[in-house]
Amino acid sequence: MQMMLTPTHEASEPAAPEAAGSPARRHSRRVRAFVLAAVLLVALAVTVLMSTTIGQFDTSPRQVLTSIGRVLFGGADPTDHQVDAVLWTIRFPRAVLAVLVGASLAVSGAVMQGVFANPLAEPSIIGVSSGASVGAALVIVLGIATVMPWTLPIAAFVTALVVTAVVWGLAHIGGRAGVLTLILTGIAVNAICVAATSFLIFIGNTASRETIIFWQMGTLSDASWSGVGTTALVCAAGTAGCMLIRRKLDVLALGDASAATTGVHVETLRVTAIVLACLLTGVAVAFGGIIAFVGLIVPHAIRLVVGPSHRYLVPLSVLGGAVLLSLADIAARTVIDFADLPIGIFTAVAGGPIFLLLLRRTLRGQGMGAT
Repeated sequence: MQMMLTPTHEASEPAAPEAAGSPARRHSRRVRAFVLAAVLLVALAVTVLMSTTIGQFDTSPRQVLTSIGRVLFGGADPTDHQVDAVLWTIRFPRAVLAVLVGASLAVSGAVMQGVFANPLAEPSIIGVSSGASVGAALVIVLGIATVMPWTLPIAAFVTALVVTAVVWGLAHIGGRAGVLTLILTGIAVNAICVAATSFLIFIGNTASRETIIFWQMGTLSDASWSGVGTTALVCAAGTAGCMLIRRKLDVLALGDASAATTGVHVETLRVTAIVLACLLTGVAVAFGGIIAFVGLIVPHAIRLVVGPSHRYLVPLSVLGGAVLLSLADIAARTVIDFADLPIGIFTAVAGGPIFLLLLRRTLRGQGMGAT
């Protein structure tokens, strides 16, 4: 998988893996993709069920299924029964939000890596998540989010888009964004965004400070059905857009000149992909806080199985991200009794070593001077 680990050498592989290679290779790749999709679907069903049954108030799978039937099909009031109240007020919204946020982060990571032709381009690494946090923190401090909750994802999306444009513009030296240039630019922009968020925390009241500080570490503890609804709407729209352009993303690995000869309008595609990725990152950060490395771990793992084709990478990232964040959320609620740890702790523990490994192998493949 050297082609995946060396961003500027991805062009050495066919731009559209499904259109190249022998029929046997294409069939093998397709079979692996379907098998992985089946495995991820089963894993997602199991993790979501675990998420709704495990907690300080344990419930059995039978109680969960009975509650779903009683409320959805029987018309029962979810507040009339203790089990129903726990499930429908706390467990179900949180489990669904974990699926949506994980899917959004994983898809945005896969798309950004395709746009930047760089497997290290993940929302939290290049500063997009920090940029989204500035907008979200601003509406929290101003009290706008309390009155108009829909302003939270909008503000996060706008600032994420601005930060992406800044990082891309500053790192795009000599016609391409090298690995070190991209990472160093992301670090600098990250620092600026963190400073801006810290200032907002300083000028905010006690309630907004506590909200922002805990939210910056990544948490789903404030999950609600209104937040789930907004996240579901944005996630569905953003993911649908990514699905529509996923085949064209492979062409970007050829470089702008070669990609243009295939009939793809490169700049339009790139802008569209960045906007969609920022939309997904913005809503994930708005309702889940800063949860790092999901967009790095999931696409990387999927590429190892099915290859770099976005035809499979984008839809499988939806499932992989949902599974990963659901597992992280279960760990956050169960590792320490009567404590709800930040989810970002667990994704960082898993993603940090993977990032270092990718960076080391990338720089070794490119040479230390390739910036």
